[in-house]
Amino acid sequence: MAVKTEPAAMTSTQDIDLIVQANHWDPFSILGPNAVPGGNGAAGAWVIRAFLPEARSAWVVDLARGQSGQAIAMERGHSDGFFAAELAGRSEAPRYRLRVENHEGHSWEFVDPYAFGPVLTDFDLHLLGEGTHYRNYERLGAHLREHEGVRGVHFAVWAPNAQRVSVVGNFNHWDGRRHPMRSRGSSGIWEIFIPELVQGEVYKFEIKSQQNGYLVEKSDPYGFAAELRPQTASIVWDINGFEWHDDEWMAHRAERQALDRPMAIYEVHLGSWKRKVEDGGGFLGYRELAEQLAAHLEHTHFTHIELLPITEHPFDGSWGYQPVGYYAPTSRHGTPEDFVYFVDYLHQKGIGVILDWVPAHFPNDVHGLGFFDGTHLYEHSDPRLGEHRDWGTKIFNYGRPEVRNFLLGNALFWLDRYHLDGLRVDAVASMLYLDYSRKAGEWVPNVFGGNENLEAIDFLKKLNELCHKEHPGILTIAEESTSWSGVSRPTYLGGLGFSLKWNMGWMNDTLRYIAKDPVFRKYEHGGLTFSLIYAFSENFILPLSHDEVVHGKRALLDKMPGDLWQKMANLRLLYGYMYGHPGKKLLFMGSEIAQWREWSHDASLDWHLLQWPDHQGILQLIRDLNTLYREQPALHQVDFDWQGYEWLELHDWENSVIAFLRRARDPNDAIVVACNFTPIPREDYRVGVPSGGFYREILNTDSEVYGGSNFGNHGGAWGIPGDHGGRPFHLSLRIPPLGVVFLKVPTNG
Repeated sequence: MAVKTEPAAMTSTQDIDLIVQANHWDPFSILGPNAVPGGNGAAGAWVIRAFLPEARSAWVVDLARGQSGQAIAMERGHSDGFFAAELAGRSEAPRYRLRVENHEGHSWEFVDPYAFGPVLTDFDLHLLGEGTHYRNYERLGAHLREHEGVRGVHFAVWAPNAQRVSVVGNFNHWDGRRHPMRSRGSSGIWEIFIPELVQGEVYKFEIKSQQNGYLVEKSDPYGFAAELRPQTASIVWDINGFEWHDDEWMAHRAERQALDRPMAIYEVHLGSWKRKVEDGGGFLGYRELAEQLAAHLEHTHFTHIELLPITEHPFDGSWGYQPVGYYAPTSRHGTPEDFVYFVDYLHQKGIGVILDWVPAHFPNDVHGLGFFDGTHLYEHSDPRLGEHRDWGTKIFNYGRPEVRNFLLGNALFWLDRYHLDGLRVDAVASMLYLDYSRKAGEWVPNVFGGNENLEAIDFLKKLNELCHKEHPGILTIAEESTSWSGVSRPTYLGGLGFSLKWNMGWMNDTLRYIAKDPVFRKYEHGGLTFSLIYAFSENFILPLSHDEVVHGKRALLDKMPGDLWQKMANLRLLYGYMYGHPGKKLLFMGSEIAQWREWSHDASLDWHLLQWPDHQGILQLIRDLNTLYREQPALHQVDFDWQGYEWLELHDWENSVIAFLRRARDPNDAIVVACNFTPIPREDYRVGVPSGGFYREILNTDSEVYGGSNFGNHGGAWGIPGDHGGRPFHLSLRIPPLGVVFLKVPTNG
């Protein structure tokens, strides 16, 4: 075998300088093994080049020469550590390792990452480019894999306006010159396989832009794990080996989450539900949270939990609504395996898990998606389209195929890999309207001159179609605060395709009404009853969410008027009315124990309140309401159609009393709900009903068990013949002060 004595001379000074300065646009054409045209030896020759800034000396260990290989000294071609050697006499690329000796005399061997071909196929690039690779997270990001017979990590990132992209981390001393990536041409994707890296390696992408040489380190948009803030690097993690035990839940999920089934959602911010007392208020881990939350949910009989965003976010005060790591469960509570345990454990307990998902905007953090490759890649460049000034965040460019693909793939990722049962899509209204929270001149009309964001609308429709096609039985839930028509109607009927929509109108009107002194409520009676005008226009969830107990709005209990007894009674009244009203239910954590203070993301809930009987009573009421709601088809089976509802008393504004009938699919299965919004007990209050017989009182929010005065109907009331309100029978009820009674309609009346 012949070895050329001056292989570095085969490389132009310009190419060497570009490699050493980390400016080369095609490092694989220089580094690694490259065939030498007309080289020494009849079988051809190969020159092997490497940039090794830590090396005093370097060798190519030719693995074709014996079991341990033959070490061939490399020539230094640049003082900063550019080395080269020529291997002649072979027709195929050589198998080799590199050996390095540093300036302290330590030596080691490793596999050259520039000896490997690309991982991504042309078909991958085609699908990624047109935005139809819906498992894009299986190709982009960092993946532990075997490639060409060697274990390592494959990195890939989309940065079409980059001059150079490098992977940097502890493994290369965060030196962007060490692992510049291979450009895949017009796709804008860069990739590299780095052998012998393992799970747990921290990394970022160092991007040098074509635009003015902008240089920045970015977290991986597709990173599966991330460092705990304030650190911002991504972490190599294998998410392919998760072991699940939720087969029973998954097999019956579609049935359990059908729109005619009960759905009582407990909304939770994991970082402040409960903190570690023994650790200065530190975060609980996903595994601890799983077991403690499951016990609480089993006790209170909620059907689902909804998590405020747990995608990685640098700022605690954003509550997760300014995510950077869209594919990474936050490291505040543990690893991806720990989050799998969380979901799996709740599923085994029969509890669904819904994730707050944020496709409407993303933060400006330097390591995040903004100005990713020196251009406005993920966001619109025009601030009239690309900025939320209220929130100081960026808006995704929904018209760009790769951006849509990033978000669509992300939605499927959480459903695929973490078995989540639904996505509650945040801030949908801000996506639908181009003039959302903007003054005249601060927004750009669509092509038809309107204020509808046509690209975002198309994205939302595609999102819902794709999620429901790929995962039948999951839920998509819109937080949409306007009167946009058809949010929860199928796309083939012109709707957006969501399963459910938050009823923000009901929430605002009800809280405004119940916060008033009862003496004035009669003047606001229309605000109480207005929701039934549109209650069946969408598939609604009734939300008493985190947004209503922060920023000076006060906790639910503290919103209530009157003395302590009246505040507690009003809160019980609110909950009873909510569970009687058509629509699925959502309650934010802390509301079930009647928390006095506003929610703070920095502190645990005030669990110590449960030492007091009044707070115990509220918790017991929520438990009993959830039990009643789950057991009585009339309260959940026909939530979205007039056939499940009938007014019995609508117009008694003077006494602030309403009464209505809830029916199951079987019209004979029904419940009377009567609400008294004043502190005056109502004796002999007549309510017309459709039949006679004994109406059994099945829940009374004024029961002494809940802290009430025990004013009720002594077990029920008889349907008395005699027309009232156009009905042939009537009840003579005792409706408690600031209370709600539920009475079961007899089936043999």
